[in-house]
Amino acid sequence: MSVFLAVLWKDLLVEWRSRDRLAAMAVFALLVVVMFQFATPPGASPESRAHLPGLLWIAWLFAGILGLNRAFALELENDAWSGLALAPADRGWIYLGKAAASLAVLLAVQLLSGVAFALAFAVPLDAAAPGLAAVAGLGALGITALGTLFAAVAARTAYREAMLPLLLLPLLVPILLGAVRASAAVLADGTLPWPPLRLLLVTDAVFLIVSFLCFEYVLDE
Repeated sequence: MSVFLAVLWKDLLVEWRSRDRLAAMAVFALLVVVMFQFATPPGASPESRAHLPGLLWIAWLFAGILGLNRAFALELENDAWSGLALAPADRGWIYLGKAAASLAVLLAVQLLSGVAFALAFAVPLDAAAPGLAAVAGLGALGITALGTLFAAVAARTAYREAMLPLLLLPLLVPILLGAVRASAAVLADGTLPWPPLRLLLVTDAVFLIVSFLCFEYVLDE
């Protein structure tokens, strides 16, 4: 637990001092929202508004991948990778610390871009905000849970910026499917349906358990 807290505190402190990852992710997500606004035909028909949750999650997904590409950059730049491997604790706690830091950054980006998205597309958030926040949190947890593991795998490859999305995107289909369906239901009538929520919960749990167990071998590679 102390290793988890130390890694989490270190990553959040570094991010607070530099804000490079947060700024890049937020600007990217906001630019995607703006581009979608210009690309959407004028006049809010029910058919066009039905696609809004998918557009929002595309922005969040690629913003998350952009941030995960930098999750292990500090350890690589400062030759501290071996220091992580030599930490006197189960290496799964290192993984949890890195994943929690990435989750905190992604949640902040989701909050900023979600408000901008609601303003750009005139989406009422008064009744839908609690349900949408729950779905956003579960989706972000799934993205960072598996993304942190694959970020560590891709970090020491020559083309890690391209390798991470190639490894990650096919496996995130259940997260994207459940998140888009749940978000669409919340924005449509304010209800949070159980089937997509269950898909998110089960997928998050599987990703966390598998990544926690496999991270030890990733550090040794």
